[in-house]
Amino acid sequence: MRYLTIALSKGRLTELSIDLLENAGVDCTELKEKSRKLILTDEKNKIRFFLAKPADVPTYVEYGAADIGIVGKDTLLEEGRDLYEVLNLKFAACKMCVAGPRELEGKMDSMTITRVATKYPEIAKEYFRYKRRESVEIIKLSGSIELAPLVGLSEVIVDLVETGKTLKENGLVVLDTIADISARLIVNRVSMKMESQRINHLILKLREQIE
Repeated sequence: MRYLTIALSKGRLTELSIDLLENAGVDCTELKEKSRKLILTDEKNKIRFFLAKPADVPTYVEYGAADIGIVGKDTLLEEGRDLYEVLNLKFAACKMCVAGPRELEGKMDSMTITRVATKYPEIAKEYFRYKRRESVEIIKLSGSIELAPLVGLSEVIVDLVETGKTLKENGLVVLDTIADISARLIVNRVSMKMESQRINHLILKLREQIE
């Protein structure tokens, strides 16, 4: 029996992913030991794991380097990879939003937006081009997106919003919600055919934990 390979997202999703997998019967002992090994194993279930940057997880899955991945819906929307999204894991829930200064609240439809700052240029482009039918300049930032409208870099931002506390502290409000975001289970298209029994068994076990 060959190993099933699972790519896990580094960062805020890691511990929650491990907890869910363990509850579904997967042995994540090596993962929890914080080993310096790049590829870790559950010998009993013939499963291999590796940790990757969230933006890279869909790439590993699309190309078959991983059979399965756990990644945020925000990353899937931004990367647009060719794979199966099979299960909403329902943790790390937040929203992808358009936000801006409080004085813009209720005025989105009547104002002209020229520049948008974001870590998610593809999501922002899709939203403004197809939903609002507006041509805007998308400015990609890596740091604190909330700073952009405060210093005049952009009128609005597109970013993840969990509690809204950071927005409120900086005089910003949510102007529109683009999508509900949470962790998702993704599967390589070929793997789903070749290893359907094992993968569907894992999906069933995970579904039992979240429903």
